Amino acid sequence: MEPLANKIRPTSLKEFVGQEHLVGADKPLRIAVEQKHLFSFLLWGPPGVGKTTLARIYAKAVNAEYHELSAVSAGKDDIRSIVDKPSMLGQPKILFLDEIHRFNKAQQDYLLPFVETGKLYLIGATTENPSFEVIPALLSRCRVFVLNELTDDNIKQIIESTGYKLKKDARDWLVKMANGDARQAIAMVENTSSLYDKITIETLKNTLQSKFLRYDKAGEEHYNIISAFIKSMRASQPDAAMYYLARMVEAGEDPLFIARRMVIFASEDIGLAQPTALVVANAVFRACETIGYPECAINLAHGVAYLCQCKKNRSSYNALRVAQTDVKEFGNLPVPLKIRNAPTKLMKELKYGEGYEKYDADDYLPEKLKGKKYLSN
Repeated sequence: MEPLANKIRPTSLKEFVGQEHLVGADKPLRIAVEQKHLFSFLLWGPPGVGKTTLARIYAKAVNAEYHELSAVSAGKDDIRSIVDKPSMLGQPKILFLDEIHRFNKAQQDYLLPFVETGKLYLIGATTENPSFEVIPALLSRCRVFVLNELTDDNIKQIIESTGYKLKKDARDWLVKMANGDARQAIAMVENTSSLYDKITIETLKNTLQSKFLRYDKAGEEHYNIISAFIKSMRASQPDAAMYYLARMVEAGEDPLFIARRMVIFASEDIGLAQPTALVVANAVFRACETIGYPECAINLAHGVAYLCQCKKNRSSYNALRVAQTDVKEFGNLPVPLKIRNAPTKLMKELKYGEGYEKYDADDYLPEKLKGKKYLSN
């Protein structure tokens, strides 16, 4: 039986929910669809926010021959068969490559000339930062669109589109549980309706705990487990963190996905309390790159045990977030003259760099922010 998510999948931008910054009036993807502009691009964002749906809507709008592959299982032969097979109507060919970050360098190198010559237009979908996961040559030939987690209102609208009636308390609970993932919300509605007469908070919770929703690297449990893993390290609970690590390892989770979160954690949560944590986390990431499963699980366990026992200090992370808020609020405030670069005579005449002394005690912040403290002691 066809999954509910496929049955109600939007087929046009008129039906599409969310990502207004990309598909709203005069926004880039809407313009591309309306003008039938052919180009290669990457869709980067969390699961269940519309990457596959947008790719299909775009391909239909530009009247292209559309092919879908998953980088988890596809290889060079699959790409070659798409390229070699003549198009029935002489249409351009679009390849939607899901989880493009799973393609290794050699596979991406193989794909590159087909994109360069226009034999294929590529739409890559990824949950990982393409700057790290896509080779520079391929990345330079694709525009990157960042998709956001869906809002609560977006999820409510999608739940309503399923045709199932939920009371407000059950709907609100489901919205919160979905955490911005439309596919997760739809699956919960579908599975609960198949197991129980009514969709209530209780039946939704029972469904969530049932065997019908197993660990899925692209689905809800994936994000529940990584969340529990990080929060256990943050709480300095090595036993809990090791358990959730084992859950991911046994499920075949990408070790680089786990290690990447550990590198982020080392700066975000440990930071200045133990600066060497970043060194250890990076070493674990490198070990996972060079060794791979099954042995790199030992490196992950080593790193987890270390990070859990480190003291925690989020001051540098918090300082960055507060500074970013000021940047967004005040925009490009003028840099004080004395710390501006002065490579030309004119700039020197304009007093760029004048009065600068090493280890100066003067406040170097822009005038409007003088005295502002971002980094707490």
